[in-house]
Amino acid sequence: VQLQASGGGLAQAGGSLRLSCAASGSIFDIESMGWYRQGPAKPRELVGFIFSRGSPTYEDSVKGRFTISRDNAKNTVYLQMNSLKPEDTAVYYCHAEVRSHHGTYHPVDYWGQGTLVTVSS
Repeated sequence: VQLQASGGGLAQAGGSLRLSCAASGSIFDIESMGWYRQGPAKPRELVGFIFSRGSPTYEDSVKGRFTISRDNAKNTVYLQMNSLKPEDTAVYYCHAEVRSHHGTYHPVDYWGQGTLVTVSS
């Protein structure tokens, strides 16, 4: 299974960016898909995630500004980032919990390669 992220780049404070992450390979079911980020000299932190059904969950600092959505048919998760702040500068990693075969009980964690988001003040 591979996760391919795209959409990072440079934005000004107050601006917007949209990240995408597509999963491919041997996939029977994806339980959750989401995003983490790691800023300069900071540990990796959760941004938010979404299950195949239901509403997304967000880290407090991005609530009201970021929106996670998912296209189950395309095995793709999106992160719409609005009202960006310089403190949102980080490498963003997509994450997925994947069952590769029918009957697999525990899903396996997979990570994308990371995409850099830089927000200038």
